[in-house]
Amino acid sequence: MSEPKRLFFALELPGDIQQQIVRWRAAQFPPDAGRPVAAANLHVTLAFLGDVSAEKQRALTAMAGRIRQPEFTLHLDDAGQWLRSRVVWLGTRQPPRGLLQLASLLRSQAARSGCYQSPQPFHPHLTLLRDASHAVKIPPPGFHWPVPVSEFVLYESTFSQGRTRYTALERWALTE
Repeated sequence: MSEPKRLFFALELPGDIQQQIVRWRAAQFPPDAGRPVAAANLHVTLAFLGDVSAEKQRALTAMAGRIRQPEFTLHLDDAGQWLRSRVVWLGTRQPPRGLLQLASLLRSQAARSGCYQSPQPFHPHLTLLRDASHAVKIPPPGFHWPVPVSEFVLYESTFSQGRTRYTALERWALTE
């Protein structure tokens, strides 16, 4: 019997955008603002699945393969901080309809498969800093990264040697 895997569906960011965001973050936030998320770990979670058995993973990937969604562009043009979860985030002022539909489909299918889904409304974002224990100054509006989205990804999250690593397990293309 294989061990359950900690899984989530997400949008991957192109490497050049990851690097631009990392440079912007370094210029905007002081070193003591929080623990920076590694460039390779920057993503937008669509549905967190938790610890999933191999059988449930097969059912979820079959379901994901049936999704037919058009491509869309995500505009990363908003930022904020959640003090309770000690996170500084980058998000979007106007989530595209395609993003909201995709997340809703994945979250409802995950819930039907027995994966707990937070009752909180979906707030598309990527985590810039963790362990931000005090309020930080959020950069003024004016930053903007358009992210073309043509696929979504199933990731596994592993933690070893003090580091979190996200590994892409499967990808599904969105339709044009």
